[in-house]
Amino acid sequence: MVTTGAPVVCFGELLLRLTPPGARLMVQAESLELVVGGAEANVAAALAALGDPVRFAGIVADNPLGRRARAALDAAGVDTRFLATAPGRMGLYFLEAGAGLRPSVITYDRAGSAFAFAAPEAIDFAGALAGARLLHVSGITPAIGPAGLALARAAVRAAQDAGVPVAFDGNYRARLWESWDSDPRAVLSELIGAASILFGNHRDISLLLGEEFSGDGPERRREAAEAAFAEFPKLELIASTARHLITSTHHRIAARVDRRADCHQTDEIDVTGIVDRIGTGDAFAAGVLHQWLARADLAGMARTGLALAALKHSLPGDMCLIGPLELAAFDAAGGDVRR
Repeated sequence: MVTTGAPVVCFGELLLRLTPPGARLMVQAESLELVVGGAEANVAAALAALGDPVRFAGIVADNPLGRRARAALDAAGVDTRFLATAPGRMGLYFLEAGAGLRPSVITYDRAGSAFAFAAPEAIDFAGALAGARLLHVSGITPAIGPAGLALARAAVRAAQDAGVPVAFDGNYRARLWESWDSDPRAVLSELIGAASILFGNHRDISLLLGEEFSGDGPERRREAAEAAFAEFPKLELIASTARHLITSTHHRIAARVDRRADCHQTDEIDVTGIVDRIGTGDAFAAGVLHQWLARADLAGMARTGLALAALKHSLPGDMCLIGPLELAAFDAAGGDVRR
């Protein structure tokens, strides 16, 4: 797909995901299915599928696994000129897919990856951000350790130097933060302080601010959003989803977008027959950003984010590769064959 215009730059770690087939546990596995993912890469691929120009900045291992990861982004239509290589290993994670009342379980094996050891000067942030419309980063990069924190800070500083706004997805990963002597509240607050767009719900904001919010439903979410806007003067937009789990294959989801003066929350929709939940939050972020780039209203951002997230549940793998026609044809009540 050929795209034009100012690109979105996504920065983060590409990962390889290994999954036992057929919802098996690892103790039952005799083979593993491999897909490429990573939160920021998922956003990049989803935006590119919708026709938005996207660059990806980062580092992969200089070996066949790194080349496999790059090939996945290339195939998705993402510009990988600023995806550097370095000696070392690729970060991995293992997914045991849930079924029925059994939840999915993720086990990370990413310590010591080429990305985790990278120095900020190994990535051409200035080149990647030249002429860019937006930088998208997440809280996963600083969570992987001191080097990841240095990378995240360098990316955000480069965006500030280039006058490029920042979108930040909290993506809180407790196991990563707990693996080193970290201060997630201070780190995330520092990075969100530079952001114009935040992806995070009332629980994320509660973690950041160290306070609980009263009420329930939309009122609590609005109270949390107002607290975040008061704490972070640069913040312009907050987007989030609310998810109620019925079983591992049946969820109810609503989407919400807040600005300082107004907000919009969608009705809840049923998402059934779930194939793969991983990457659905990234698909939501991409849907919101797709409409933000088009200068849509809050309702348009929330509806498109929800639609793309719902559709991602039907796709195996980390990445949402839904195109504009599939997105336009989305109907939460649908499912019949299109002829």
